Amino acid sequence: MGVVETLSSTERFANPWLAVREDVVRLPDGGTGTRTVVTGPDIALVVALDGDRVHLVEQHRHPVGGRRWELPSGSLDERDADAVAAAARELREETGLVAGTLTPLGTLEMSPSTLDQRCRVFLATDLTAGAPAPDPEEQDLRSAWFARAEVEQMARDGRLSDAKSLAAYALLLLHERATPS
Repeated sequence: MGVVETLSSTERFANPWLAVREDVVRLPDGGTGTRTVVTGPDIALVVALDGDRVHLVEQHRHPVGGRRWELPSGSLDERDADAVAAAARELREETGLVAGTLTPLGTLEMSPSTLDQRCRVFLATDLTAGAPAPDPEEQDLRSAWFARAEVEQMARDGRLSDAKSLAAYALLLLHERATPS
């Protein structure tokens, strides 16, 4: 397979959370095409696990017009030295939990056909409870513990439909399968 070469890029929209650009590319056969790319900051997502319980957060998600359960996550920003720091911060802000151990589970490409954003997934264990401190825009956020069987039922019946949360849960299962008991 040949290489796709970017010939030009034009930014079409930008705000503090994302930008949209159009790239003109040379295709492997020598022809040209246009690719639309959405860029955004990378994300850290945390699977907080305490025995047989998983901690989820629920908040209103405007694009889908309703409240959704998902795993705690958020964008890396200037406060974070790296994805591990972002994971610890997001877990503390959204749930009040502090992880004694953050284990990397993998990296997800959110929607590689249009979005350059990556999601670093961490397993949080050795948890200590504290008070959540959500961002002002997350004032409607609530969080709760769920038994793993209920999390899996929520995935089956659509109450847990966030793709990054479902993929992160799959990474957890793969990690557990590969880790000796």
